[in-house]
Amino acid sequence: MQEVKDGDTVKINYKGTLADGTVFDQSEGRGPLEFKVGSNTVIPGFEKAVVGMKVGDSKTETIPCAEAYGEKRDDLLIKAPRDKMPEGSEPQVGQQLQMTTQQGQQVPVQITEVGETEVTLDANHPLAGRDLTFEIKLEEIS
Repeated sequence: MQEVKDGDTVKINYKGTLADGTVFDQSEGRGPLEFKVGSNTVIPGFEKAVVGMKVGDSKTETIPCAEAYGEKRDDLLIKAPRDKMPEGSEPQVGQQLQMTTQQGQQVPVQITEVGETEVTLDANHPLAGRDLTFEIKLEEIS
């Protein structure tokens, strides 16, 4: 029976959970995730986890943050003047915003602190710094 190798296109059903059991993502209700192994379209640890699997195989894999979204980076915490926040909105901790880089790229950020004159924006991926556990079932190799 064929095993997944670099260059294969696979279809995977999965459920991703955090250490406390919180489900952060899953394929249920959307259908299997399809990707080409080695194309860097999914996190590195997830890609490594499917290599060697056969159709019908299931496994649970815990992926350390270094092979997922990386460690939280302090250089991605940005202090911004409060008067530069979107007009007509009161900034609140947890609020999601879009920021535009000098290169014109849209970056999602989350407000982590609101002060009198400035707010702190976190441009880290929401799952940065976290180990992720995936229940994986290989549905198809092509």
